[in-house]
Amino acid sequence: MVMPRITDDDYPAAAGAPTEEGRRPTLAASPELSVLPRRRTFSAKEKLRVLEEIDRATGVPGAIGAIMRREGLYSSAITDWRRQRAAGAYDALSPVKRGPKAAVAHPLLAEHAQLQRDYKRLETRLERAEAVIDIQKKLATLLGLPIVNDEKS
Repeated sequence: MVMPRITDDDYPAAAGAPTEEGRRPTLAASPELSVLPRRRTFSAKEKLRVLEEIDRATGVPGAIGAIMRREGLYSSAITDWRRQRAAGAYDALSPVKRGPKAAVAHPLLAEHAQLQRDYKRLETRLERAEAVIDIQKKLATLLGLPIVNDEKS
């Protein structure tokens, strides 16, 4: 028995030929799908809403599974959320801020920084004043003028 030969002429779209609309079929994703998958996050209110709905559905066969399928949840997430709710109700379900913790400002740090800036500023003024006095003394000795000494020793 001889097998029939299948060519690209039999299936033009498979060969990349234009279709009736003039465009080739593409495999472009729908706009709802992103290139990189992103984990779904639930706010604390959404978590409480789902838990309350599951609590109301207890006793009805298949209801909890239907809710979990609709929401796209696994039973482990429900278990975690119930544990969090039992530990601290709404507070345990609130999202945790990630990253390094913000340093608590000490009340004296700002004053200390200001005092350091003042100290440096006064130190530079003192160095300038001493340089001016040294220049005045040298100039007075060069011109032969008497040196006035205001220092009390």
